[in-house]
Amino acid sequence: MNEPTDPGGRPASRLPWCLGFSLALAASIAVPVTAQDSDSPLDPNSPWLIVPTVSSDPKLSHSVGVIAGYLPRFDAASTQSIIAGFGTYSDTDSWFTGVFGDLYFGADRHKVTAGLVTGRVKNEYDDFLGTGVRARTEDTFDGVFARYLHRVGEDWYLGGQVLSSNYAIGAEGLLGGILGQIGLTGFDSTGLGAVLERETRDNVRNATRGSHFIAQNIAYRQTLGGDESFDVYRADFSHYLPFGNGHVLATQLTGRWTHNAPLGGYSSINLRGYTRGNYLAEHYSHLDVDARFALSKRWGAAVFAGLGCLYGSLSDCGHSDELYPSAGAGVIYLLKPEAGFVIRLDAAWGKEDNSAVYLKLGQPF
Repeated sequence: MNEPTDPGGRPASRLPWCLGFSLALAASIAVPVTAQDSDSPLDPNSPWLIVPTVSSDPKLSHSVGVIAGYLPRFDAASTQSIIAGFGTYSDTDSWFTGVFGDLYFGADRHKVTAGLVTGRVKNEYDDFLGTGVRARTEDTFDGVFARYLHRVGEDWYLGGQVLSSNYAIGAEGLLGGILGQIGLTGFDSTGLGAVLERETRDNVRNATRGSHFIAQNIAYRQTLGGDESFDVYRADFSHYLPFGNGHVLATQLTGRWTHNAPLGGYSSINLRGYTRGNYLAEHYSHLDVDARFALSKRWGAAVFAGLGCLYGSLSDCGHSDELYPSAGAGVIYLLKPEAGFVIRLDAAWGKEDNSAVYLKLGQPF
């Protein structure tokens, strides 16, 4: 059985402080749009967007940031695009910054997603790997990605993607030796892959009906300049069921599978309430259900629950140690109705004292 890996003890979460700050930020955003001029990012018809982001989790502690972007429309029959920059900083002196684009043109026959990111993450462990040793690590990350999809049928898209990243873990003394022994030393990786997508959502960013399916792979190879050769496969299916007066039940089933991956390329939990990278295994799957309730034209609420599994073989999911439940609730504000951009404030809880608060741009799926 392939046991998940927890990289160490985590400081206690301080959700009340961050939750109060997040609510204050959300309230500051939701000023009456009628009071904004047409050039204000808060005007729902403005092509400009600026949104604060907040998160609190046991790994990065409390983080604040901002996303600022422009929403062009390349032709009348295409989905509104976004070109944006972002930055975030935490009270552990960790930070990320980058730019990205999500572009639609040719009456949605063409889709391009691309971006680059760089950052530094500082971790403090009270009990690293159960050894009782206090430890610190400093991880650096640089990455660039691009994906192109072309419509090949009424609802189907086919394309390819490329991803290149540099991930390094820095640690001193005994900890550095431990990380080297278990393979958590980071690596350079470059990969190519294919993407197949089926799209029937009525809005790609804030769907109220329809479904979305995407299957993809990344083949990381030393011949492309990486340190390791391994494969990653992923499939996601999301379905959106309208009910009542404007409410939506969103359901997602996802999986990530690896072949010959080093420990740094393993799969991790991708459910709200858990920190990415805290638990690792070769493969991962989850079911996530998100009920979204319309309270008014711009405001909504959500409750959600999910169950994930990290495994080496599917039989591992019969053991409770490999199962990771998640549940929580959130508040939704529709910032750009036509483009489908929302701001969500979510509080989520998992097992073993895992919990987090997020103020983010966009629906989780």
